[in-house]
Amino acid sequence: MKKEKKSDRTRALIVEKAASLFNRKGFYGTSMADIMEATGLTKGGIYGNFKREGLNKKGVKEEIALAAFEFNVNAIEREIAIRTHVINNTADKLKAVIFYYKEKVLNYPIEGGCPLMNTAIDADENVPNLLKQVKQRMASWHERIVYTINKGIRKKELKADVSPEEFATYYIGSLEGGILLARLFKDNSKFETMASELIKKIDQVKI
Repeated sequence: MKKEKKSDRTRALIVEKAASLFNRKGFYGTSMADIMEATGLTKGGIYGNFKREGLNKKGVKEEIALAAFEFNVNAIEREIAIRTHVINNTADKLKAVIFYYKEKVLNYPIEGGCPLMNTAIDADENVPNLLKQVKQRMASWHERIVYTINKGIRKKELKADVSPEEFATYYIGSLEGGILLARLFKDNSKFETMASELIKKIDQVKI
């Protein structure tokens, strides 16, 4: 078994600690001092693990934010995959994701809530690599739903006239909108309203 390098362990520590910070405080609200305090490392120790040729201090911070974002999104996707991989029926699989968020919306496994939504709101053209990555992960989620719906149509579990692209957009928008409202008002019923309508939509297209 290959022994893990100290530098790899240090980098993993930085990413894990920074993941919560960036998700709660955003890119602009998180300082290097915050990361130093969370990790117990010096600024040099942090920069040394992320510095690449041509990167300035802001670029290093964006590299850490990118790794933190990926850490957070991957953690959520793993939890959802555990719920859905044992489900064969397409409609039930789509509903399982809704039920996951219904359980977690005010008690998220990652401090600060949904990393996709938080980072999408926070990232802008001044952090182009982070903005690009958020778009890619959101597009990847959309593609997975389109794939799931197409598979459901082929299996004759969903109606043939459903538009996978449109349904996927509605699905993501309903979930993220419900999450936003629930967290803003600290009221799970806001999400439940959106979830109920989304479940009705799924029932309308299933065979």
